[in-house]
Amino acid sequence: MDWGQGRYEVVAEQLLPVAEVVVEEAGLSPGERVVDVGCGTGNGALLAAERGATVVGVDPAKRLLDVAASRAAERQLHVSFLVGDAESIPVPDDGADVVLSVFGAIFAPDPEEAAAEMARVLDPDGRMLLSAWIPEGPVSQAVRLSRETVNEILGQPPAQPPFPWHEGDGLERLFGRHGLAVSVEQHEISFGASSAREFIELEERNHPLAVAARPVVEKAGRGDELREALLRHYEEANEDSSGFLVTSRYVIAKVTPR
Repeated sequence: MDWGQGRYEVVAEQLLPVAEVVVEEAGLSPGERVVDVGCGTGNGALLAAERGATVVGVDPAKRLLDVAASRAAERQLHVSFLVGDAESIPVPDDGADVVLSVFGAIFAPDPEEAAAEMARVLDPDGRMLLSAWIPEGPVSQAVRLSRETVNEILGQPPAQPPFPWHEGDGLERLFGRHGLAVSVEQHEISFGASSAREFIELEERNHPLAVAARPVVEKAGRGDELREALLRHYEEANEDSSGFLVTSRYVIAKVTPR
């Protein structure tokens, strides 16, 4: 998956409130070493730098790192942005007092390897904060519908359920073997537009997942079919009679030494 396609910076702007909550709950102090895993266009990394932390942002998408670096320069913030991912973080052992990941680590193909790598770079007295979607609600269901359509077109079997990054028990098993404990808090965020149709069009143009799916669906002649199915879905879920609004729930997991 190339997260540099589309315009993730537009999506990232919608997700900024989550980064603000994650950084606030991290309770950063000036001079603390922060690694933002899956930093994208730098939401969490820049907020951490504004609080005086020494920050490294890591992401596999070079284009997004370039956008993040440009944003940092505009705000006169010093942040190091490096190519890497949750399973291969270019930071020394114990090199972070705080590891952050705002909807980044949850996309790692191998959750166990990602957890081990994040634990490796975390100082023994450090803390880790990760946000993860709760797989329910209108947006999650729409993503699932699109994925199922693509799988059907390609003749692929249904995707296996992803690792439950939103569940405390699963996270305890994942990080417990590294001597870490996990606590989980639920939050929510709303997404809006002037209409459900506009929201779908914005996602189609900007979200990397939608951009990647579009040529597959269009080539099969099912673009209009999927678009209308999504429209019906979102109109039924709409919470705002004068426009469009849907709410998604997510968790913030705080991982600390036992």
